[in-house]
Amino acid sequence: MNVVMRVDAPKLTEELARGIELLASRVKGRIVTDDDHDYDGLRALAHSNWNHRPLFVARVATAADVADVVDFARRNGLEIAVRSGGHSVCGHSGSAGGVVIDLRDLKGLNIDLDAMTAWVGSGLTAGEVSQALDQHQVVVGFGDSSSVGIGGLTLGGGVGYMARKHGLTIDSLLAAEIVTAAGDILVVDETIHPDLFWALRGGGGNFGVVTRFKYRLHPLPDFTGGPLILPATAEILAGFVIAARAAPEELTTILLAMPAPPMPFLPPEIYGKTVLICMMAYAGPADAAQQALAPFRALATPIADLARPGPYSMMYLPEDPAMKPTVSIRTLFMDGVGLDEAADILGRLDRCDAPMRMAQVRVLGGATARVANDATAYAHRQAPILVGFLAMDGSAEAAVRHDRWAENGVAVLRGATAGTYVNFLADQGAEALRASYPGATWGRLRDVKRRYDAANLFRLNQNIPPA
Repeated sequence: MNVVMRVDAPKLTEELARGIELLASRVKGRIVTDDDHDYDGLRALAHSNWNHRPLFVARVATAADVADVVDFARRNGLEIAVRSGGHSVCGHSGSAGGVVIDLRDLKGLNIDLDAMTAWVGSGLTAGEVSQALDQHQVVVGFGDSSSVGIGGLTLGGGVGYMARKHGLTIDSLLAAEIVTAAGDILVVDETIHPDLFWALRGGGGNFGVVTRFKYRLHPLPDFTGGPLILPATAEILAGFVIAARAAPEELTTILLAMPAPPMPFLPPEIYGKTVLICMMAYAGPADAAQQALAPFRALATPIADLARPGPYSMMYLPEDPAMKPTVSIRTLFMDGVGLDEAADILGRLDRCDAPMRMAQVRVLGGATARVANDATAYAHRQAPILVGFLAMDGSAEAAVRHDRWAENGVAVLRGATAGTYVNFLADQGAEALRASYPGATWGRLRDVKRRYDAANLFRLNQNIPPA
């Protein structure tokens, strides 16, 4: 468990109720309580592991709204949860008895093609931003899911389909607008509050509520991508990793070993059988993409090959917004995946009864590894491979069972480097979080936390205690 010190939620006294009414009258957004018809919909998270009932949801409309809500929560001793996409694997996007600051109405998007920058509201999702940028043939690399909010994704690092070509999401971050624990609204960058800007790039939501991000835009006149589906054998999986590490940096891959879903481009006889869904993303001309993809196609006759030229946003696989499964996830960085490790990974899938289960293999390196380890708070620049086990089901009881399955999966793999990617770090305790940052990085983060949030007001996150 990721143990967080929580204060008991105050009882809804007449004075507190009156304060909420006054807050609602001041903000430009909405204060939603359990008396409102849409309370249950707004408090719901992307995953159903948790059923938190906050005192109210603040559907903020401006940074000033955020500052007002932060001040109200601080004065009344209320826990604060910050919600963008709501995909926190620890349930930190919701609060039991506290306040949820819901950023989903902060959808401003100001694209400056002359400067090749964009100011992006933290309520937008990766899919929404990517589709808007597609129209201008430019890109910011986010993650691998369209529905994930850019807020938590960016603050944790951002490992996605542009990792080898353009680095992590934070490597494209130029500035941020943030509301601090004191209620101040700051714009921070490399020269203004540089210590805070450093900590935001990998330190998560520990330091305030980010309301806008300024990103560097990257030209993307040509893109080839999509799934290449291969048979699931240890030889092919290990061969894929070798090919991905040797590929040009224009190519970033994410391999999903999982039961074949009932998709129209797959033969019905393989539905439910384990396959390798290899997501291929090439940032460059189509002829060069074909050369880069050739070693992967040579691993085996593809079951299906949908890698093709098109817009970057086509990389996001379809998602059903009505589905809110429980999720179990465990990940680790590895130095390599050989035949033995590949066999362990595939064998682990056969020992899980979740209807949706997978192992992910992300080959990193390239631009991600060229940034100095101390340039940002993200701590794993030299880790070449990120491996994870993920299961989705429908009950809390199943989630506990699948947590054990995922934990056992990472435990048996060898060649791991210390720690893991904090955005994928589930409720694994303070020691696991501490291990995910080198000593110097951890100490610097704690010092920044002390300066900007000494009382640890922002503690529903991968919490870094103040020094």
